[in-house]
This record gives sequence, structure tokens and C-alpha cells, in this order.
Amino acid sequence: MHNTPASTPAIPGWRLIVSDTGRYWAIRNRAFPRVALRAGVEPAVDADTFEEVQAAVAEQEDKARVAVAVAAAEKTETVS
Repeated sequence: MHNTPASTPAIPGWRLIVSDTGRYWAIRNRAFPRVALRAGVEPAVDADTFEEVQAAVAEQEDKARVAVAVAAAEKTETVS
């Protein structure tokens, strides 16, 4: 595996790697919040194309946002 060449598009906040076989891997630069990880969010994804890995990253980021929002709402309810 190797880091992507400068000509390959980037995904902000994620490290993009292309394997020798052309498979794309994206690894998040910063850890997701624990609540997101407990909800099943993955900090590393892989796919056959850049577009697919980009979609997988977006899905994980969306899942993380939802998990954090739900946890915050639950915390607010218990405080009220």
C-alpha cells in the first residue's frame, strides 16, 4: 500500500491510501467520539473506487453525527 499521489482527490479529515491492486482505503485522522464508536461507526473504510470510498466515508460521518446528537438529546432529557 502507498499514500495517494498528489493528483488523487483528497477526503478532508481522512488519510487516503491506494493499495497496489488499486483498492482505496480511508482512515480517519482523528478518533470519532466514543459514543459514535459504540454505535458502530467505523474509523476505517475501503472500496474499489474513489467514489465508493468517498461515499463510505460520508456514511460513517453521518452515522457519527446522528450518534452524537442522540446521545446529547438523551443527556438533555435526563437532566431536565
